[in-house]
Amino acid sequence: MPTPIWKKQASLAALNGANQQTAAQHLGIEIIELGDDFVRGRVPVDHRTKQPFGLLHGGVSVVLAESLGSIGAYYASPEGHHAVGLDINANHLRSATSGWVTGTARPVHIGRTTHVWQIEMVNEAGELTCVSRLTMAILAPRQGVTP
Repeated sequence: MPTPIWKKQASLAALNGANQQTAAQHLGIEIIELGDDFVRGRVPVDHRTKQPFGLLHGGVSVVLAESLGSIGAYYASPEGHHAVGLDINANHLRSATSGWVTGTARPVHIGRTTHVWQIEMVNEAGELTCVSRLTMAILAPRQGVTP
């Protein structure tokens, strides 16, 4: 079993609660599992997330990827630190027309000032639909600044 990477307390309720009134909630994204070294979530393939040809919109896959990687980076960084996206890419490998697409984010690199996360997305048959890589900047608390 992997060593837990989380430096902040997290629960599924807290993760899903943080998504209230955001793009993730609007698209129906749900965080469904937090393992020792991964975070998993899913998005429905429905009227909110399909493009005009009836396929899951590629941008929605990117929103799922960035949501999962951002959560991972934030909770794997020290208390008081924040994580913001620097770069994301996505390779769309297979379309999805119904059901759910589930993404799993795992760290490739956890550094002091940057993290790199790999997010793999699969359809309900377990077939890979998209692979994404996300680079995050880890921001230390600013001295003399109160939130």
